[in-house]
Amino acid sequence: MTEDQVEDAVKAKGLTGQRVTREQIDGLTQSMLTLTHRFPGTTCTVAIAVLPNGFVAGIGKSAAADPANFDAEIGVRVAIDNAHKDARDRLWEMEGYVLKKAIAAAPQ
Repeated sequence: MTEDQVEDAVKAKGLTGQRVTREQIDGLTQSMLTLTHRFPGTTCTVAIAVLPNGFVAGIGKSAAADPANFDAEIGVRVAIDNAHKDARDRLWEMEGYVLKKAIAAAPQ
């Protein structure tokens, strides 16, 4: 399911428990710094998405199988996109863990 589909399903069922929201994840991803590096002599480009506190939230890569198809600009865009997707997925998990830990610690 997409994030939108999950959001719609939660609202349709009237679920009101604590949860991580898309807005939280959006805020975190918007605060990320993305760094890239192309390895000279190769078609390989890597990207990392870093949170303001220095935590690497996501990693992405790209490479052309045939060097004749390599374009540095496209490689950077693909690596960044992959890093952001990885970061977003990891942030959902990590923020879910933080929330679950807080709920478990709260007095019942």
